[in-house]
Amino acid sequence: MIIKPKIKGFFCITAHPHGCLENVRDQVEFSLKHKLGLGVGPKRVLVLGASTGYGLSSRITAAFSAGAETLGVYLERPPVNERTGSAGFYNSLAFSKLAEEKGINTVEVNGDAFSVECKRQVVEEAKKMGGQFDLIVYSLASPRRTDPSDGKTYKACLKPIGSVYKNKTLDTDREVVKEILIEPASEEEISSTQKVMGGEDWLIWTELLIKEDLLAHGCMNLSYSYIGPEVTRPIYRNGTIGKAKEHLESTSQIIRKMMLESCSGNAFVSVNKALVTQASSAIPVVPLYVSILYKIMREMNVHEGCIEQISRLFREKVFAGEVIPVDHFNRIRLDDLEMNPDIQNKIMDLWPKINSENLRVLTNFDEYQKEFLKLFGFGHEKIDYSKEVNLQNPF
Repeated sequence: MIIKPKIKGFFCITAHPHGCLENVRDQVEFSLKHKLGLGVGPKRVLVLGASTGYGLSSRITAAFSAGAETLGVYLERPPVNERTGSAGFYNSLAFSKLAEEKGINTVEVNGDAFSVECKRQVVEEAKKMGGQFDLIVYSLASPRRTDPSDGKTYKACLKPIGSVYKNKTLDTDREVVKEILIEPASEEEISSTQKVMGGEDWLIWTELLIKEDLLAHGCMNLSYSYIGPEVTRPIYRNGTIGKAKEHLESTSQIIRKMMLESCSGNAFVSVNKALVTQASSAIPVVPLYVSILYKIMREMNVHEGCIEQISRLFREKVFAGEVIPVDHFNRIRLDDLEMNPDIQNKIMDLWPKINSENLRVLTNFDEYQKEFLKLFGFGHEKIDYSKEVNLQNPF
């Protein structure tokens, strides 16, 4: 069938496997050009949330920059009849194909990483691989989580805390800059968001891996977070998601102690930069902020995408052979370029001036749209999108 993008709100319900393959191939080629030094880097890696965004880039960097064998965990939809698979499904299929071509071992687990069943399957597959991991990457992004301890499903929400939030935002479908007003979250919504996006499940995974003796001596345990600028602070860092991220970051202190005691390892939260992702597209204000950020960072020649960020994290921070640089909350700050005062001051100067008429002049909204479609395999210059695609056997 011929596959075209079908967009509903901040999500595309179709995905193009050939475009996903080329997107992954682009990241692989970058990783091959930016290899870690001989004997440096991880050798066996578990990536929880391995199919898109920073998780996918982490898996690619580990495999192709360090030659590591990886076990990737994700929950993605395969194709059914005339319905395409999800982008993450095709990304993972593409990763496996390209890794196999290079002789790099990969193991796939497509399941709900929050569940007991998935955790059990990962333990079994890990032992078949040969056992211990020297790097764990926790990069799950989900709107809901069923807690195995009580069977209850919790949902995350994007709301301010304590007061109504009012600011300009970007309707990406209509290409209109408009005002948005969001009512504050209830205590239940705050708690539920923390259950989904906080550190509880990361801690459970760590406890399990320690119990099953699956952490190698000196193992590194990483999770990803975001802080963001002043303009998004009320809806993000001071909102429900921000509270969940604070919980994730505080949990890292507990996990760090466990890692040290169990395997002489360590744990860190890496605060990364804002990018066009499926998750960020759903957050009010963020698409407009990212459109401005891309313009300014490109003008200053400091823009980084997912693969550039993770490559720098591995090469210059985590596996640099020195003490890992952290802030006063013990976080790795990979958002250092984004949060440069010169860049943030330029954004604040532009913010009040932007409207629907000058959107494309004052921001990189065109690039935002292209990057959004690229998430789902569309818009790649190497792909002829008029050609038929075999959904069941796309490669």
